[in-house]
Amino acid sequence: MTLSSVVAALPQYAVGDQIGEGGMGVVYGGLHRQLGRPVAIKRLPHAVAEDPRMSERFEHEARLLARLDHPHIVPVYDYVRQQGEHLLVMERLDGGTVWSRFSGDGLTAQQSCGIVLAALSGLHAAHEAGVLHLDVKPKNLLFTSNGVVKVADFGISQVVSEGATLVTHGGAVLGTPAYIAPEQAMGNALSPAADVYATGTMLYELLCGDLPFERGGGPIAMIQKRVFQEPRPLPKVPEPLAGVVMRSIAREPDARYRNAETFAIDLAGAAGQLFGPDWLVRLGIPVHLAPQVSASSTRPSLRPVPERETVTLTGQRIRATLVDPIPAARLSGSSTLVPASQVIKPPSTPWALWLVAALALIAMAVVPFVATGNPPATTIEMDLADPVKVEGTHLVVTAAGIPLADVPAPGPEGFVLPGAARWIIGGVVTAQVDEQPPFLLESSRTPWLSLMGTGSALLLLFTFAYLESNLRALRRRQTGMAAVIASVPLGLGLGLAVWLLVSVLLKHEPTMSVALTCGVLGAAAALSASLASRRA
Repeated sequence: MTLSSVVAALPQYAVGDQIGEGGMGVVYGGLHRQLGRPVAIKRLPHAVAEDPRMSERFEHEARLLARLDHPHIVPVYDYVRQQGEHLLVMERLDGGTVWSRFSGDGLTAQQSCGIVLAALSGLHAAHEAGVLHLDVKPKNLLFTSNGVVKVADFGISQVVSEGATLVTHGGAVLGTPAYIAPEQAMGNALSPAADVYATGTMLYELLCGDLPFERGGGPIAMIQKRVFQEPRPLPKVPEPLAGVVMRSIAREPDARYRNAETFAIDLAGAAGQLFGPDWLVRLGIPVHLAPQVSASSTRPSLRPVPERETVTLTGQRIRATLVDPIPAARLSGSSTLVPASQVIKPPSTPWALWLVAALALIAMAVVPFVATGNPPATTIEMDLADPVKVEGTHLVVTAAGIPLADVPAPGPEGFVLPGAARWIIGGVVTAQVDEQPPFLLESSRTPWLSLMGTGSALLLLFTFAYLESNLRALRRRQTGMAAVIASVPLGLGLGLAVWLLVSVLLKHEPTMSVALTCGVLGAAAALSASLASRRA
């Protein structure tokens, strides 16, 4: 259809040139002939008019939008359904978008927090009226000529797809994949938490210049990351602000703020702690807040943030590092669209790497049990606090070739081990007097009273805990190759700890060959598990 059909449907308006275009329609400038009021005319895609169900949903949504009256929502003046056209007549705002400012001169953290508080105020009012936005992003936040932030394009996604995310057969996404909540991507039940997620993602980007997930792979891959991965920690932003943002973009809806107002209360409080109780007054961006949100913003902080962190955050303008997030697909016909849940698949499990890790781990645990080496024929069991009563002039005690005690001359009752050696030795060690054949010296004390026993157990717990933490961070994409590399020495330490602990408890003679075998197997298991976690 041509522009003439729009002109014919709106005789009371002078329809001007196109001023915007997106996946959900085209926007024209206009002027009310009698009132002289500038307007923006949103022309919905023809797919809406051609689908009776979409038409009914849009008419219902338009009535709800027309009733919304809030300082931070772009008001809808009129809705016309005529001659195959669906037209929304709205306030025209010429102050630009948040995205244009963010990608241009940049925004300070204070400005970003103020902008998001304004958006949350408008979103909460819409949610209370039963309207979800489902496409919150910097391009849908507009400025008036006086600097007031207003949210635009409410409910269009709900009209087209009943809230589900749709994709084309070519892999383009209807909507903005960079900000889509996981439950929206999968077509699950939606609540205000979906808009909380999108707004939190936007705030994350405004505060650091980047999105919470790694780039690359196209729109479908971008959605998959939001569904199956945890967001990266917000860099260079101190608590409590970072914690508020990360809670708002939790993968599970129940872990997020339950609505826009609770998000705003915590955000206002965190910003007040960082920037001072009068930060909104100094900001210069008009923000209309509910009393409880305003009170949170001006409440004195009980735990002041270090001044250096506040100065760093307030004195810097953050700019977008992306030229433009992946654009949305254009709605040209409902037959070309399918639910994203049909094409989004869980990431493939790297079974080969997990198998290598499991086999190496099993071998590492088994080797110390079965590898006994070639122990000397003689074993002496004794309390190491007592003198070692053997003939000779020089006693050397070793474990895996490592000297533990060197006693040059016997006392009146025999060789007396140094005090440190008595507490180090646990289980069985090798002893040799002069040039005589070596023998095994077995401590009669419980192994847990020795450094070899307790120390190996503590090393085992330490390395296992750090490895588990590394693997969890890799699965959540909170770290990269640095954690994979760090897993090698941790795995080596794990293998050595298992070797020594088993040797002490079973009273096997510790040997260097078994130690190296266990260490290599532990490193291999840790490296394989880390690579598998990173690819999962």
